[in-house]
Amino acid sequence: MLLIKNGRVIDPASGTDARMDVLLDGDRIAAVGPNLTAASAEIVDAGAWVVAPGFIDLHCHLREPGDETSETIASGTRAAARGGFTAVCPMPNTRPVNDSAAVTRFILDRAAAAGAVRIWPIGAVSAGSRGEQLAEIAGMKEAGIVAVSDDGHPVASAKLLRQAMEYCAPLGLPVIDHCEEPSLFAGAVMREGPSSARLGLSGMPAATESIAVARDIQVAGLTQARLHVAHLSAANSLEMVREAKRRGLGVTCEVTPHHFTLTDEDVHYDTRFKVNPPIGSREDREALVAGLADGTVDAIATDHAPHEAPRKEVEFDRASFGMTGFETALALALSELYHSGRVGLARVVELFTTGPACVLGKTRRLARGEPADLTLFSLDHAWTFHAADSASLSRNSPFDGRAFRGAPMMTIVVGRIVFRR
Repeated sequence: MLLIKNGRVIDPASGTDARMDVLLDGDRIAAVGPNLTAASAEIVDAGAWVVAPGFIDLHCHLREPGDETSETIASGTRAAARGGFTAVCPMPNTRPVNDSAAVTRFILDRAAAAGAVRIWPIGAVSAGSRGEQLAEIAGMKEAGIVAVSDDGHPVASAKLLRQAMEYCAPLGLPVIDHCEEPSLFAGAVMREGPSSARLGLSGMPAATESIAVARDIQVAGLTQARLHVAHLSAANSLEMVREAKRRGLGVTCEVTPHHFTLTDEDVHYDTRFKVNPPIGSREDREALVAGLADGTVDAIATDHAPHEAPRKEVEFDRASFGMTGFETALALALSELYHSGRVGLARVVELFTTGPACVLGKTRRLARGEPADLTLFSLDHAWTFHAADSASLSRNSPFDGRAFRGAPMMTIVVGRIVFRR
């Protein structure tokens, strides 16, 4: 048994924000309340910390199978635990693509053997993510996927998207799309604007994303199925999601820490800043922060995308897209959203917990009988992120050397402490 004493318990599902104790018995929560006792329990003094339901990352890349020199399930989930995440959702763009029950089972078997946190896999929409025909979605659902996506590529056509939505609706699976108009993306390496012109780099207009978001929302309206927009980065895209929600459509979205923290002015030929979708303008960033505050955005997701050094230590045009994100996500959210006064603390917790859970049709709360997955974090712990000390096998973070205020202090999964700062 594990007794967490005197923490500031924030549970968005029940609206709780109070000083309380949490008792864990095996893989379940036994009790939540004041002045709990348990004679045989290990005591954790959380008096200086926030105690929250376990964080969920809707969007990451663990690279296994097929690219284990950049990341493995073991290394990636250790990094996730350091970031306070108790469950992560790896995208299917592995080698082979997670487009069948056999690959899904392989990932889950590896997670059971080596994973530090829960893995909830996302399966491919199309076979091989080639955009031609639907993958073995029902078989993958039975094997354990929680959603489908061709992430790394948009769903290739409105017809295929409609087929996927109509197929997934009775299975209870959301369709997650990497929204991008390929004809506008071709050859681009950053967001189009004054910064791309100054650097002489090929730019992708923000409309590359918003055109695809508009298509997807219309198909969601046609099918009345669930659509989730991955790594939303542009103000126009966000406004379309906001309007879709007003109309009662089942449309949700996520935003990454790097998109609500950075702007295209930060790029400066540094390949660690090369991501897809590209980092946007100041106006885009401010719109995303507003969406995080007002409830339009459903979740903060990392899009953790590790790459071994040779794929990043090249010319900007040739470098791979992506950055690591597990270990800095909460600290960036606290710095840019909470400590700045722009987003309340309960809302920040919601974006890491009940928000992503609802996207997947799951619940996340601190209550008797619920899974013993908890994230304990400090609002004021001073620390510096050093990529060389990361649990990830890759070092491609633009936040290397950044000092932070606030950090995950303990991550508990199925009643076990998997990370302690």
